[in-house]
Amino acid sequence: MAEATIRNSIFYDITHFGIRITIGAIFIAHSLGKFEPGFAENLPNMGLPAEMQIPIALAELVPGILLIIGGLTRISASLLSIVMLGAIFVAKGAQSFAGRGGVEFETLILSGCLLLIVIGPGRISISHILKKVPRVLQ
Repeated sequence: MAEATIRNSIFYDITHFGIRITIGAIFIAHSLGKFEPGFAENLPNMGLPAEMQIPIALAELVPGILLIIGGLTRISASLLSIVMLGAIFVAKGAQSFAGRGGVEFETLILSGCLLLIVIGPGRISISHILKKVPRVLQ
């Protein structure tokens, strides 16, 4: 009974929306630097070809936007989880959890993405709004 009350609460919806916006905004902001030439120059140091610059940048930008609007949330969070695993194991080499070269930030963002995969888009999302639109061709 208490769980149903919490799930129908506006605070649940706002919190859910806040998680999506925060993670989406972080990925959008982080992706913008990846469109600059300096990022492509660093990719070979990580064992990746420089041609991966645009796909990597888009893999953060597009799902980040989709998280904010609440469209394809689970798919977007899944793609961003893969990006974070790449950041943890390829870019940082999972050297340590905290300190220099630590992956604590990446792990936190990964856990947020995994949370969104489980709970979905929520009621403050384009997905929820589209569910409410009457089907014209049924």
